[in-house]
Amino acid sequence: MTVTIYHNPDCGTSRNTLAMIRQSGEEPRVIEYLKTPPSRETLGELLAAMRMTPRQLLREKGTPYAELNLGNPKWSDGHLIDFMLAHPILINRPIVVTPLGAVLARPSEAVLDILPNPDIGPFVKEDGEVVIDAQGRRVG
Repeated sequence: MTVTIYHNPDCGTSRNTLAMIRQSGEEPRVIEYLKTPPSRETLGELLAAMRMTPRQLLREKGTPYAELNLGNPKWSDGHLIDFMLAHPILINRPIVVTPLGAVLARPSEAVLDILPNPDIGPFVKEDGEVVIDAQGRRVG
């Protein structure tokens, strides 16, 4: 079984997602995408697997999105991918890939939909939000 997470350790959502994967019994391949950005081919494969457009994967907060005027509809998908490759911080995260599919795990509990073992037991996010209660029920 191979689970891969495109991870940013400075991101709480990414850390929560990684914790859920590990609590499911998987030790994922962790790719710190800011240090090791995906190739154009890999980014294209991830977008296809998630059924997302490049514009849907763009991250605005804490990025050069506004400075680069990326909200302008003049930018083609190819241009947006070029920007993401040049500035990996523009790639929203975390992206998780398992044999069951690929998701942008925002919110982090979206990862449960593609984990081979989604019954991870009780889980509370770093900020105290309960995702799975003591009875094993998803909350929210």
